[in-house]
Amino acid sequence: MQTSIARSVAALDWPRIENDLAARGSANTGVLFTPDECRALAAMYDEPARFRSRVVMQRHGFGQGEYQYFANPLPPLLAGWRAALYARLAPLANAWAAAMGQPADHPPDHATYLARCHAAGQLRPTPLLLRYGEGDYNCLHQDLYGELHFPLQLTVLLSRPGEDFAGGEFVLTEQRPRMQSRAEVVALAQGEAVVFAVNQRPVAGTRGSYRVTMRHGVSRVRSGQRHTLGIIFHDAR
Repeated sequence: MQTSIARSVAALDWPRIENDLAARGSANTGVLFTPDECRALAAMYDEPARFRSRVVMQRHGFGQGEYQYFANPLPPLLAGWRAALYARLAPLANAWAAAMGQPADHPPDHATYLARCHAAGQLRPTPLLLRYGEGDYNCLHQDLYGELHFPLQLTVLLSRPGEDFAGGEFVLTEQRPRMQSRAEVVALAQGEAVVFAVNQRPVAGTRGSYRVTMRHGVSRVRSGQRHTLGIIFHDAR
């Protein structure tokens, strides 16, 4: 499975993805998971033994809806994609860090990066499944779970837009220094992911790179039910 996933990751249009990330802080990947894989992942939501915790968003002021964090061991399909995507994104993460004057020391493989998280006390896995019903939404936020955080993450749409649900658009905002925020709405197909900045990203300016701060969320679901998978590369305290 790992070899097949690695080939699939290598086949993505990385020049276009990296150009889009540089321009907007996000990029669609194209379809990663088949419809059957999407349905199987979404069905896991009703298997509580797979998860370490469940969050009802309205209880915490996060929005409306709910999500669950996977427990270890992760499902093999998810673990394979997480490791393969990290390996491809690590060089870009290091380039971003260097441009922002930060240590460019993300290791090339995910196991080594997780070991670093665990040594820092970040022991809990962060990949998650999210479920939204009619009227649900997710407030703008950042997925920062400790001192260490990998600067990129992915959200995968598991449901069929226009068939399983309506509304529920993925939304990004970018706070630029001394300027008003800019919003971006990202349309996704079933099985497609968006890769985006977790916190800050570098932007090339006339006097070198400067930092912009990113947040993400989900607009109100107007009807139906929407499932998504979040792939976060750092673990949590």
